[in-house]
Amino acid sequence: MNIICICLDTFRADIIGAGKKYSHAQTPNLDAFASESIRFTRAFGEGQPTLQVRRALFTGMRSFPWRFNFDRRGHWHHAPGWHKIPPEQDTIAEVLLERGYLTALIADTYHMFKPTMNFSRGFAHLDFVRGQESDNWKSGDPRLVEDQLRRHVREPINWQRHAGLVNYLLNQRGRQSEDDYSCARVFRAACDWLEDNHTAAPFFLWIDSFDPHEPWDPPEGYADLYAPDYAGKDFITPGAAYEGGNPTEDELRRIEALYLGEVTFVDKCVGRLLDKIEGLHLRDDTLVAVLSDHGTQLRDQGRFGKGADQLHPFNTQLNLLIRCPNGPKNHEVDAFVQNHDLMPTLLHQLGVPCRWTDGEDLWPLVTGERSSVRDRIITGWAEFSTGNARARVSVRDDRWNFCTAVGYEDADGDELFDVVNDPEENANVARDHPDVVAECRAEVEALLGQPLPGRLVEVCDPAPGPMTRWLQQKLRSFND
Repeated sequence: MNIICICLDTFRADIIGAGKKYSHAQTPNLDAFASESIRFTRAFGEGQPTLQVRRALFTGMRSFPWRFNFDRRGHWHHAPGWHKIPPEQDTIAEVLLERGYLTALIADTYHMFKPTMNFSRGFAHLDFVRGQESDNWKSGDPRLVEDQLRRHVREPINWQRHAGLVNYLLNQRGRQSEDDYSCARVFRAACDWLEDNHTAAPFFLWIDSFDPHEPWDPPEGYADLYAPDYAGKDFITPGAAYEGGNPTEDELRRIEALYLGEVTFVDKCVGRLLDKIEGLHLRDDTLVAVLSDHGTQLRDQGRFGKGADQLHPFNTQLNLLIRCPNGPKNHEVDAFVQNHDLMPTLLHQLGVPCRWTDGEDLWPLVTGERSSVRDRIITGWAEFSTGNARARVSVRDDRWNFCTAVGYEDADGDELFDVVNDPEENANVARDHPDVVAECRAEVEALLGQPLPGRLVEVCDPAPGPMTRWLQQKLRSFND
């Protein structure tokens, strides 16, 4: 059996499928896929955000707690857990390559390819699609993109503040049509690879799309599906809307529309790949998984973005949909699962032993042999810091979501949310339930192997990327 995994960055778990929160979101291809799949409705990250999630997806090993101090010279940024795969941990690509699988990685998630990274281990075919966000791809005089920049930021332009956006616009200068957008290039490359290699089965293909991560910059017309008749600036990086004051209601609605427009474009690109799978008659012998690394806030609790201080489902919950030739269709699994469960689950379907993993094979949940693999989950989200690594951590079960600091003393104290009576997780009731707080703190301490707040061994030294550093120096004179 072949395996195709589609990983989407910053794709909320409540966007697709039956009963989705955003019922107006136009995602026909992913909705149809969800109706044919096993849907894990309570999938959460164990260590987030981007690279931490992918490392556990690839290895079946927890990323959190942060515990490695690898050389990161030339690598940016230096968040806890933001490093290579440890050399002693096998990747799923390596395991399958050794067993005769043709393995391929097609991705524009540029963090995976930075200096000192080794996320390409085990892949016989590697296609890095360049240009997302602040990927050091195309340099140029910032004034080359001044007209474009003015469409996305307030004036007078704070050039240094927007160095990352300038980098992105320089990367994207050559676009002529929506086929030139990064997401379209990724899925076109995946379709081409399948065309050339589908007869070389068995194969393992991992497609990693950075979209719909910021900048929320869909092709023309997609945001208009959700906010038509808008004549203002398109704040494709939401933070730019808050410069010099609060954005208007129309601007806020447009920012949300930019995200949903990008989601719809991603859906279109995924649809092309699903059509290719059908056209090549691969459906009956190919397992297809659609997953994500985290979500994002779309005005949830009054803001956009994502981060360690908001460990709620809009950020921490994952998509995990599996369409398996020998599996049930339109089937929901309502047990707690996490990203490090993917590798053992996939290898089990192939009859391949999975050694040295922290994750669980999820198939007994699908067949009904087990009702759960864990009663609660622990999620760590990296905090940017200088010195010893830090994180916020969530302990979630059927009744509670407990959040606290790891690696430092948090002056704001612990948080506890009653997810049954307060499903939006707005009210901190930690003071009312000291016994629950104590129990959850003990769970975190058991994972850390030390009392809270603990001391994580990683040392972080945040630094900008080479292009960003050069742009900041170049743009300093623009502001003077």
